[in-house]
Amino acid sequence: MFNYVDLFIAFLIAAVSSWLITYPVKMFATKIGAMDKPESRKIHKKTTPRLGGLAIFFGALLGMLYLQPHHGELPEILVGAIVIVLTGAIDDKFTIKPIAKLTGQLLAASLLINAGLIIERITLPIFGVVELEFFSVFITILWVVGITNAINLIDGLDGLATGVTTIAMTSIFIMAIIDYQVIVAFLCITLIGANLGFLYHNFYPAKIYMGDTGSNLLGYMIAAISMLGLFKNITFFSFIIPVIILAVPIFDTLVAMVRRAYNKESIMAADNKHIHYQLIEAGYSHRKTVLIIYTFSALFGLLGIFFSNASLSVSLIITLFVVFLLHIFAELAGLVMGGKRPVVSLLRKILRKIQKRSR
Repeated sequence: MFNYVDLFIAFLIAAVSSWLITYPVKMFATKIGAMDKPESRKIHKKTTPRLGGLAIFFGALLGMLYLQPHHGELPEILVGAIVIVLTGAIDDKFTIKPIAKLTGQLLAASLLINAGLIIERITLPIFGVVELEFFSVFITILWVVGITNAINLIDGLDGLATGVTTIAMTSIFIMAIIDYQVIVAFLCITLIGANLGFLYHNFYPAKIYMGDTGSNLLGYMIAAISMLGLFKNITFFSFIIPVIILAVPIFDTLVAMVRRAYNKESIMAADNKHIHYQLIEAGYSHRKTVLIIYTFSALFGLLGIFFSNASLSVSLIITLFVVFLLHIFAELAGLVMGGKRPVVSLLRKILRKIQKRSR
């Protein structure tokens, strides 16, 4: 059985530590010039310190030191996290080239592979367990680098990446409790605490940004945690569970890749066409945009939890519902049908009718 008192104490240690450490991190970032300056593609209007990911890292680390977990792959996960944090911190200060950031991510992914943390198989209906064999290393690298960059790309508004990753890790934490995956629960609860402690400083209007230090760390950790827990699930469509939970950042990344390829732009190039920017352009306020994305992330997280123990028929229904939610999300952001919102408009009409009848 889990010791829920220890989990709660670890959560508090991580949250309070992250909250407190953010103050000196903010002063340190300002002193060394690790600042995010306003520019045409960004929303914020004033120069803001970066490096907030350091507070998340040390907050979670202190929570883990209290729990003192023992797991064969944990040392490599920690070293990989340090590599990611250092790479992100250097980028926050000097704005290094994408290839340099990718090198750091590949090094971190290789540490996980060296530890034996590899996506070796997926489970499919009818076919059952499918061994990936020599494709497993490639799929693992693609997953780690892909999720790391997906979280990095969605980090464009105050509190957005912090909240989205907290919601995703909460979903994974619940599944870890259900399936009694101790190390997954430990990692999740400390990161959730560290995120929430930092969110106090990071929610709109943000006093500090997590920077690449934080977004890359959170993406890397979610990728590693999902391999520890979700990909080891042998239920139908098990490989879809982490995809559902991370549907928002994955969807945003795929849309960005397609858009840039269509416009013959570099896939690594930054722009202001991500979903969060599109929602603001569609007329939603900064705060409301963040809350909309939080809501969809929470819905996908719940669907991921239901999916984890669902039968084949229920899994298929959930999959269709996920597609439906993604379509609504795309309509809100003006990404489909030339900006028209027929489904959203219909749902609003239905809600108005229900409200009138309930009065």
